[in-house]
Amino acid sequence: MGAFNQIKTALLLGALTGILLLIGWLLGGSTGLTFALIFSVLMNFGTYFFSDKIVLMMYKAKEADHKKHAWLHSMVSDVAKKAGVPKPRVYIVPMPISNAFATGRNPQNAVVAVTEGIMQDLSREELKGVLAHEMAHVKNRDILISTIAATIAGVISYVALFARISAFSDREDRSILGIVGLILATILAPIAAMLIQLSISRSREYLADESGAHFLKDGKPLASALEKLESSSKKKPLRATGVTEATSHLFIVNPLSAQGMASLFSTHPPMKERILRLRGMKF
Repeated sequence: MGAFNQIKTALLLGALTGILLLIGWLLGGSTGLTFALIFSVLMNFGTYFFSDKIVLMMYKAKEADHKKHAWLHSMVSDVAKKAGVPKPRVYIVPMPISNAFATGRNPQNAVVAVTEGIMQDLSREELKGVLAHEMAHVKNRDILISTIAATIAGVISYVALFARISAFSDREDRSILGIVGLILATILAPIAAMLIQLSISRSREYLADESGAHFLKDGKPLASALEKLESSSKKKPLRATGVTEATSHLFIVNPLSAQGMASLFSTHPPMKERILRLRGMKF
Protein backbone atom coordinates (compact mmCIF):
# COMPACT_ATOMS: atom_id res chain seq x y z
CA MET A 1 0.00 0.00 0.00
CA GLY A 2 2.89 2.39 0.72
CA ALA A 3 4.25 2.24 -2.82
CA PHE A 4 0.72 2.61 -4.22
CA ASN A 5 0.12 5.78 -2.21
CA GLN A 6 3.47 7.23 -3.32
CA ILE A 7 2.68 6.57 -7.00
CA LYS A 8 -0.85 7.92 -6.54
CA THR A 9 0.54 11.13 -5.03
CA ALA A 10 2.95 11.63 -7.94
CA LEU A 11 0.16 11.13 -10.49
CA LEU A 12 -2.19 13.48 -8.66
CA LEU A 13 0.46 16.19 -8.35
CA GLY A 14 1.11 15.78 -12.07
CA ALA A 15 -2.61 16.20 -12.75
CA LEU A 16 -2.69 19.36 -10.64
CA THR A 17 0.26 20.81 -12.53
CA GLY A 18 -1.40 19.87 -15.82
CA ILE A 19 -4.58 21.74 -14.89
CA LEU A 20 -2.54 24.79 -13.91
CA LEU A 21 -0.66 24.80 -17.21
CA LEU A 22 -3.89 24.30 -19.17
CA ILE A 23 -5.53 27.30 -17.51
CA GLY A 24 -2.39 29.35 -18.13
CA TRP A 25 -2.44 28.37 -21.80
CA LEU A 26 -6.15 29.19 -22.17
CA LEU A 27 -5.57 32.54 -20.52
CA GLY A 28 -2.78 33.75 -22.73
CA GLY A 29 -1.03 31.04 -24.73
CA SER A 30 2.68 30.83 -24.00
CA THR A 31 2.61 34.13 -22.09
CA GLY A 32 -0.17 32.91 -19.80
CA LEU A 33 1.65 29.61 -19.35
CA THR A 34 4.83 31.39 -18.29
CA PHE A 35 2.88 33.62 -15.90
CA ALA A 36 1.25 30.59 -14.25
CA LEU A 37 4.59 28.82 -13.84
CA ILE A 38 6.39 31.84 -12.34
CA PHE A 39 3.53 32.61 -9.99
CA SER A 40 3.39 28.99 -8.84
CA VAL A 41 7.13 28.86 -8.14
CA LEU A 42 7.07 32.10 -6.14
CA MET A 43 4.08 30.99 -4.08
CA ASN A 44 5.67 27.61 -3.35
CA PHE A 45 8.96 29.22 -2.35
CA GLY A 46 7.31 31.48 0.23
CA THR A 47 5.09 28.76 1.65
CA TYR A 48 7.93 26.24 1.80
CA PHE A 49 10.11 28.41 4.03
CA PHE A 50 7.57 30.11 6.29
CA SER A 51 4.57 27.77 6.72
CA ASP A 52 5.87 26.27 10.00
CA LYS A 53 6.38 29.66 11.64
CA ILE A 54 2.95 30.83 10.51
CA VAL A 55 1.00 27.84 11.82
CA LEU A 56 2.83 27.78 15.18
CA MET A 57 2.14 31.48 15.65
CA MET A 58 -1.52 31.05 14.65
CA TYR A 59 -2.11 28.51 17.41
CA LYS A 60 0.13 30.20 20.00
CA ALA A 61 2.24 27.04 20.28
CA LYS A 62 5.14 27.13 22.73
CA GLU A 63 8.23 24.93 22.71
CA ALA A 64 7.92 22.15 25.30
CA ASP A 65 10.09 22.78 28.35
CA HIS A 66 12.87 20.17 28.55
CA LYS A 67 12.50 19.78 32.32
CA LYS A 68 8.73 19.96 32.72
CA HIS A 69 8.07 17.76 29.69
CA ALA A 70 11.19 15.57 29.78
CA TRP A 71 9.04 12.47 29.23
CA LEU A 72 7.56 13.97 26.05
CA HIS A 73 10.98 14.88 24.66
CA SER A 74 12.21 11.37 25.48
CA MET A 75 9.23 9.83 23.68
CA VAL A 76 9.76 12.00 20.59
CA SER A 77 13.48 11.10 20.57
CA ASP A 78 12.66 7.39 20.74
CA VAL A 79 10.12 7.57 17.90
CA ALA A 80 12.47 9.72 15.78
CA LYS A 81 15.22 7.13 16.22
CA LYS A 82 12.86 4.35 15.13
CA ALA A 83 11.79 6.44 12.12
CA GLY A 84 15.38 7.25 11.17
CA VAL A 85 14.94 11.02 11.23
CA PRO A 86 16.48 13.80 13.35
CA LYS A 87 14.54 14.62 16.53
CA PRO A 88 12.13 17.43 15.61
CA ARG A 89 11.43 20.40 17.83
CA VAL A 90 8.54 19.71 20.20
CA TYR A 91 5.75 22.25 20.73
CA ILE A 92 2.64 22.31 22.89
CA VAL A 93 -0.57 23.97 21.69
CA PRO A 94 -2.65 25.51 24.50
CA MET A 95 -5.94 23.91 23.50
CA PRO A 96 -8.21 21.53 25.44
CA ILE A 97 -8.99 19.50 22.32
CA SER A 98 -7.11 16.25 21.65
CA ASN A 99 -5.03 16.59 18.50
CA ALA A 100 -1.53 16.84 17.06
CA PHE A 101 0.25 17.92 13.90
CA ALA A 102 3.66 18.10 12.24
CA THR A 103 5.04 20.97 10.22
CA GLY A 104 8.36 22.19 8.81
CA ARG A 105 9.96 22.22 5.39
CA ASN A 106 12.11 19.07 5.81
CA PRO A 107 13.17 16.48 8.44
CA GLN A 108 16.03 18.74 9.56
CA ASN A 109 13.64 21.63 10.29
CA ALA A 110 10.58 19.72 11.43
CA VAL A 111 8.25 20.46 14.33
CA VAL A 112 5.86 18.10 16.09
CA ALA A 113 3.10 19.80 18.06
CA VAL A 114 0.64 18.25 20.51
CA THR A 115 -2.27 19.89 22.28
CA GLU A 116 -2.62 20.03 26.03
CA GLY A 117 -5.79 17.98 25.66
CA ILE A 118 -4.16 15.04 23.90
CA MET A 119 -1.55 14.66 26.64
CA GLN A 120 -4.35 14.31 29.17
CA ASP A 121 -6.73 12.10 27.18
CA LEU A 122 -4.37 9.47 25.76
CA SER A 123 -2.23 6.85 27.43
CA ARG A 124 1.51 7.11 26.86
CA GLU A 125 1.37 4.17 24.43
CA GLU A 126 -1.45 5.78 22.44
CA LEU A 127 0.36 9.11 22.36
CA LYS A 128 3.44 7.31 21.07
CA GLY A 129 1.32 5.93 18.24
CA VAL A 130 0.18 9.46 17.38
CA LEU A 131 3.77 10.75 17.46
CA ALA A 132 4.82 7.91 15.15
CA HIS A 133 2.10 9.00 12.70
CA GLU A 134 3.38 12.59 12.82
CA MET A 135 6.98 11.42 12.47
CA ALA A 136 5.90 9.51 9.36
CA HIS A 137 4.62 12.79 7.89
CA VAL A 138 8.08 14.24 8.56
CA LYS A 139 9.96 11.29 7.07
CA ASN A 140 7.68 11.12 4.01
CA ARG A 141 7.96 14.91 3.51
CA ASP A 142 4.18 15.19 3.56
CA ILE A 143 4.34 18.76 4.80
CA LEU A 144 6.14 19.76 1.61
CA ILE A 145 3.87 17.67 -0.62
CA SER A 146 0.70 19.06 0.97
CA THR A 147 2.06 22.60 0.71
CA ILE A 148 2.84 22.19 -2.98
CA ALA A 149 -0.59 20.67 -3.69
CA ALA A 150 -2.41 23.41 -1.77
CA THR A 151 -0.36 26.14 -3.43
CA ILE A 152 -0.90 24.84 -6.95
CA ALA A 153 -4.64 24.46 -6.28
CA GLY A 154 -4.72 28.03 -4.97
CA VAL A 155 -2.86 29.35 -7.99
CA ILE A 156 -5.28 27.51 -10.29
CA SER A 157 -8.21 29.26 -8.59
CA TYR A 158 -6.49 32.64 -8.92
CA VAL A 159 -5.53 32.16 -12.57
CA ALA A 160 -9.01 30.81 -13.37
CA LEU A 161 -10.61 33.92 -11.85
CA PHE A 162 -8.23 36.12 -13.86
CA ALA A 163 -9.13 34.16 -17.01
CA ARG A 164 -12.86 34.67 -16.45
CA ILE A 165 -12.34 38.41 -16.09
CA SER A 166 -10.22 38.36 -19.24
CA ALA A 167 -12.93 36.47 -21.15
CA PHE A 168 -15.45 39.21 -20.49
CA SER A 169 -13.05 42.09 -21.15
CA ASP A 170 -11.84 40.64 -24.47
CA ARG A 171 -15.22 39.63 -25.91
CA GLU A 172 -14.59 41.39 -29.21
CA ASP A 173 -11.56 39.21 -29.88
CA ARG A 174 -13.27 35.91 -29.07
CA SER A 175 -16.21 33.97 -30.44
CA ILE A 176 -19.21 33.32 -28.20
CA LEU A 177 -18.37 29.61 -28.10
CA GLY A 178 -14.78 30.43 -27.20
CA ILE A 179 -15.89 32.64 -24.33
CA VAL A 180 -18.37 30.06 -23.01
CA GLY A 181 -15.75 27.30 -23.27
CA LEU A 182 -13.19 29.38 -21.39
CA ILE A 183 -15.66 30.28 -18.65
CA LEU A 184 -16.69 26.64 -18.19
CA ALA A 185 -13.05 25.55 -18.08
CA THR A 186 -12.19 28.18 -15.49
CA ILE A 187 -15.14 27.14 -13.30
CA LEU A 188 -14.49 23.40 -13.50
CA ALA A 189 -10.69 23.60 -13.18
CA PRO A 190 -10.65 24.93 -9.58
CA ILE A 191 -13.18 22.28 -8.53
CA ALA A 192 -11.07 19.53 -10.10
CA ALA A 193 -7.94 20.99 -8.50
CA MET A 194 -9.56 21.01 -5.05
CA LEU A 195 -10.73 17.39 -5.40
CA ILE A 196 -7.23 16.31 -6.46
CA GLN A 197 -5.64 18.23 -3.58
CA LEU A 198 -7.98 16.56 -1.07
CA SER A 199 -7.32 13.14 -2.60
CA ILE A 200 -3.57 13.71 -2.14
CA SER A 201 -4.17 14.64 1.51
CA ARG A 202 -6.20 11.46 2.16
CA SER A 203 -3.56 9.33 0.45
CA ARG A 204 -0.79 10.79 2.61
CA GLU A 205 -2.82 10.18 5.78
CA TYR A 206 -3.13 6.48 4.94
CA LEU A 207 0.60 6.37 4.26
CA ALA A 208 1.43 8.10 7.56
CA ASP A 209 -0.77 5.62 9.46
CA GLU A 210 0.99 2.71 7.78
CA SER A 211 4.51 4.12 8.18
CA GLY A 212 3.95 5.08 11.82
CA ALA A 213 2.68 1.61 12.65
CA HIS A 214 5.77 0.09 11.01
CA PHE A 215 8.06 2.29 13.12
CA LEU A 216 6.52 0.81 16.29
CA LYS A 217 5.88 -2.65 14.81
CA ASP A 218 2.31 -2.31 16.05
CA GLY A 219 -0.76 -0.56 14.61
CA LYS A 220 -3.00 -1.00 17.65
CA PRO A 221 -1.78 1.98 19.74
CA LEU A 222 -2.56 4.41 16.92
CA ALA A 223 -5.88 2.67 16.19
CA SER A 224 -6.88 3.05 19.84
CA ALA A 225 -5.74 6.68 19.85
CA LEU A 226 -7.76 7.47 16.72
CA GLU A 227 -10.91 6.06 18.33
CA LYS A 228 -10.44 8.35 21.34
CA LEU A 229 -9.51 11.35 19.18
CA GLU A 230 -12.58 10.95 16.99
CA SER A 231 -14.81 10.81 20.06
CA SER A 232 -13.08 13.87 21.52
CA SER A 233 -13.36 15.87 18.26
CA LYS A 234 -17.14 15.36 18.30
CA LYS A 235 -17.38 16.68 21.86
CA LYS A 236 -14.93 19.53 21.29
CA PRO A 237 -15.02 20.35 17.54
CA LEU A 238 -12.03 22.26 16.20
CA ARG A 239 -14.22 24.89 14.58
CA ALA A 240 -15.29 25.94 18.08
CA THR A 241 -11.67 26.51 19.12
CA GLY A 242 -10.56 28.86 16.36
CA VAL A 243 -8.86 26.27 14.14
CA THR A 244 -9.24 27.36 10.53
CA GLU A 245 -10.27 25.18 7.61
CA ALA A 246 -7.06 26.24 5.84
CA THR A 247 -4.91 24.45 8.45
CA SER A 248 -7.29 21.71 9.64
CA HIS A 249 -5.63 19.25 7.24
CA LEU A 250 -2.46 19.42 9.36
CA PHE A 251 -4.07 17.76 12.37
CA ILE A 252 -4.18 13.99 12.80
CA VAL A 253 -7.97 14.17 13.19
CA ASN A 254 -9.97 16.61 11.09
CA PRO A 255 -13.37 17.50 12.60
CA LEU A 256 -14.61 18.84 9.26
CA SER A 257 -15.20 15.27 8.15
CA ALA A 258 -17.98 13.95 5.95
CA GLN A 259 -19.61 10.75 4.84
CA GLY A 260 -20.71 9.36 1.48
CA MET A 261 -20.19 11.60 -1.54
CA ALA A 262 -19.29 14.48 0.77
CA SER A 263 -16.18 12.51 1.82
CA LEU A 264 -14.65 13.60 -1.51
CA PHE A 265 -14.31 17.03 0.09
CA SER A 266 -12.56 15.77 3.24
CA THR A 267 -8.82 16.12 3.89
CA HIS A 268 -8.77 12.86 5.88
CA PRO A 269 -9.91 9.32 5.04
CA PRO A 270 -12.93 7.84 6.88
CA MET A 271 -11.90 7.14 10.48
CA LYS A 272 -13.43 3.67 10.49
CA GLU A 273 -11.36 2.71 7.45
CA ARG A 274 -8.16 4.01 9.04
CA ILE A 275 -8.78 2.07 12.24
CA LEU A 276 -9.66 -1.15 10.38
CA ARG A 277 -6.48 -0.93 8.32
CA LEU A 278 -4.33 -0.36 11.40
CA ARG A 279 -5.88 -3.23 13.36
CA GLY A 280 -5.45 -5.55 10.39
CA MET A 281 -1.75 -4.84 9.86
CA LYS A 282 0.73 -7.71 10.28
CA PHE A 283 4.37 -7.30 11.31
